[in-house]
Amino acid sequence: MALEEQVAFYTGPAVGALLNATCGNATELIIAIFALSHNKIALVKYSLLGSIISNLLLVLGTSLFIGGLANLSQEQKYDRKQADMNLLMLFVALLCHLLPLLFHYVGASAADTGDSSLQLSRAASIVMVIAYCAYLVFQLWTHRQLFEAQNEDDEEGGSDSEAVIGFWSGFTWLVGMTMTIALLSEYVVQTIEDASDSWGLSVSFLSIILLPIFGNATEHAAAIIFGFKNKLDISLGVSLGSSTQISMFVVPLCVIVAWIMGIKMDLNFNLLETASLSLAITITAFALQDGTSHYMKGLVLILCYIVIGACFFVQRTPPNQTNVSNITLKSAN
Repeated sequence: MALEEQVAFYTGPAVGALLNATCGNATELIIAIFALSHNKIALVKYSLLGSIISNLLLVLGTSLFIGGLANLSQEQKYDRKQADMNLLMLFVALLCHLLPLLFHYVGASAADTGDSSLQLSRAASIVMVIAYCAYLVFQLWTHRQLFEAQNEDDEEGGSDSEAVIGFWSGFTWLVGMTMTIALLSEYVVQTIEDASDSWGLSVSFLSIILLPIFGNATEHAAAIIFGFKNKLDISLGVSLGSSTQISMFVVPLCVIVAWIMGIKMDLNFNLLETASLSLAITITAFALQDGTSHYMKGLVLILCYIVIGACFFVQRTPPNQTNVSNITLKSAN
């Protein structure tokens, strides 16, 4: 069994999925803080956005696809309650990204637009962090039973899964692997712009598509394993939970940390990026609306991710425009 499954054996699927998502997202948070210290705001936004889209379409899509093929003889079901709650949180995050973007279309001057967008982003970030903390209380204490219904069904079905290693051993290995990936990711951050020049690929494609694929390796492996074993509630908890954690906690935390560091980072991810996020959330919501799954749903999500990846691959953003939001915000001074 995977390390994530070992931890979930002791903690239950709710806490197990949360621990896995947290360890996996530690990579994104370290990348973001390291990039912020070098004033690479565009890279922070790209990498976090790419992580959300990757978890929603690629990680979830692959787990549903592999799980559907491995369980053709039986109908795959999951508890819609946890999926609906995660998607509701994602729509809240999307709202907080859309409103700062709309400031650029209200006809105000660039300075007023940047200042208003920044102030709204900081206020929204505080609200998002508070909302995510409330969500953790909801998930782990007041309504924990909603997130562990599948675990009870597995016990009734006589699952023969047994823990191979102890909780602390599994947790230590999980944290150790996360730290290793984080150290490698720091090297990637230092060289990503050089790689863009030498490979002839845009920074947006490298940050939104390629970087999250490696950064989400932990979530990807766990979601596929749980999907293969027809434990879709844990797969959804890993992929949707990770997306929710990044959008409702990691992104606003970066805005607040940047505020403390005196760096003007807002929640405006620009039109194409925000539209891609909106479509990814909407497509995922439609795919998960009936509480059942099959390989075709997974395939559709993967194909949507390929199309979005192709969009950023063909996009050629001039080097002096990679920090457009930074320039707009600085003009507010």
